[in-house]
Amino acid sequence: MSTEIVAEVREAVAAIPSGSVASYGDIAELIGTGPRQVGRAMGLLDEGVPWWRVVHADGTPATCHQGQAPRLLAEEGTPMRGTRVDMRRARHRGTAPLPPSP
Repeated sequence: MSTEIVAEVREAVAAIPSGSVASYGDIAELIGTGPRQVGRAMGLLDEGVPWWRVVHADGTPATCHQGQAPRLLAEEGTPMRGTRVDMRRARHRGTAPLPPSP
């Protein structure tokens, strides 16, 4: 796994505001890679990155870290629909880097 992809994933995840989430696919689209690569890079991030804000496309929270994601999402007031994040209300679409000005 390239250190560049890990750095891009770290930056994208760190930019997700409290109470919002992004899917693995959202981050992949943003940085130009695949969702599985995002998942692998997530495993290399340090604990200071809000990993719980990255969910599956259907809103299912991550199951790593002893299943703490649902509690952390609830503490941030993330909109839920049962056990899944309400993706329509909580999805954060990061912004791609702007092209240079002419």
